Amino acid sequence: MPSRDCSGGFSSCKNLISPFVIKKSENLAADHLSRLENPHKDVCENKDINENFPLETLGSISSESTPWFADIANFHAGNFIKKGLTFQQKKKFFKDVKHYFWDDPYLFWICADQIIRQCVHGQEAIDILKACHEGPTEGHHCANLTAKKVFDVVFFWPTIYRDAHAMIKSCDTCQRQGKISQRDEMPQNAIQVCEIFDVWSIDFMGPFPSSRGNKNPMAIISDRGTYFCNDQFAKVMTKYGVTHRLATAYHPQTIGQVEVSNRGLKCILERTVGENCASWSDKLDDALWAFRTAFKTPIGCTPYKLVYRKSCHLPVELEHKVHWALKHTNFDLKTAGDHRKLQLNELRDQAYENSLIYKERTKKLHESKIKNRIFNVGDQVLLFNSRLKIFSGKLKTRWSGPFTIIHAFPYETVELSQPDGPNFKVNGHRVKHYFGGDITSKVVPDLHTIPMDK
Repeated sequence: MPSRDCSGGFSSCKNLISPFVIKKSENLAADHLSRLENPHKDVCENKDINENFPLETLGSISSESTPWFADIANFHAGNFIKKGLTFQQKKKFFKDVKHYFWDDPYLFWICADQIIRQCVHGQEAIDILKACHEGPTEGHHCANLTAKKVFDVVFFWPTIYRDAHAMIKSCDTCQRQGKISQRDEMPQNAIQVCEIFDVWSIDFMGPFPSSRGNKNPMAIISDRGTYFCNDQFAKVMTKYGVTHRLATAYHPQTIGQVEVSNRGLKCILERTVGENCASWSDKLDDALWAFRTAFKTPIGCTPYKLVYRKSCHLPVELEHKVHWALKHTNFDLKTAGDHRKLQLNELRDQAYENSLIYKERTKKLHESKIKNRIFNVGDQVLLFNSRLKIFSGKLKTRWSGPFTIIHAFPYETVELSQPDGPNFKVNGHRVKHYFGGDITSKVVPDLHTIPMDK
């Protein structure tokens, strides 16, 4: 085929293209598009070319990382309006857009306090939020104060408060501050006993001043004390077939009933010994008698009555001649004994029901005041260092970790693993979820972890 000269066609095409060239200063919408970050610049995969490119979408922004103010910027920069808006949406759009103005290449918002704030989005907003929270002069304030700091440095985006809460929730430094309170406790698990004297709780109380050779153990008061965790005690438990269980470390609520009993007995002794504290042993029998004959709300009667079925008769009753002392002092032993046994069984059944109702009511009240926290296997947690409650430093963090949960027990105890040590168990009251962040090198170790073989 004979060759054709194409120079004439090229010249005509060039003449058609030339009138459509617009200078940068006049084409604001295209200039704005050129300044946006390309989210796909690091993606090497091949993409199909979209041949459908309507002219009306030439100046609008459309990508997966579209900023929240894209429609407003398109309107101010190129007078573009988003397609498909309803009448109500258009009405709201024109109501909101009048509070913004475009100053190439930024969009600004005129706030209600007449302060002009720059509109930002994406990673830029996160960097500003971190600077206002973690900066050298910022002080790691709470979410609300951090968000207000962003407003003070005249930046704006609609989700400032939500982003501030999310970022501070994962801040490593902030998570290591604070203490544990009653709201951090775990739900109660009642130990319901069917028969009296089936289950015993035991603990040491003291130290008291020495009195007539009555000494106290010279050891740290703990539910895992050496006086319970030794070979002799274990042999006694084995000999009599008793199951020995240890309370969770640093969690006296595990045997809360005996702790409450010791506290009540201690209060009685404080009120009866007077100034001579060394005479506590002389008052101990009277204090125990007073404690056992006092009404207990959980069982609905006194411990004395629960054992003997009858109320304790005090000397004052004989002195003032109450009715039973005058009319009911002599009984037939067999008849009275059989009747007493029947009454005793009925009383114990009633005490069991009263105890069950009381514990359910207490559990419901307790759980209404605590946080709803669920620990699962694999969660990362921080551990509260209870020793710092005794040997505290003003600027020391009370949280160590993070540790990983490898087992969650049904009685609100979790088993934690640590990189350079054995696994140990703690109560859920002493741990809290760790939401990530830059882990600092200064970690306060928990000096009293309990190995699994204990």
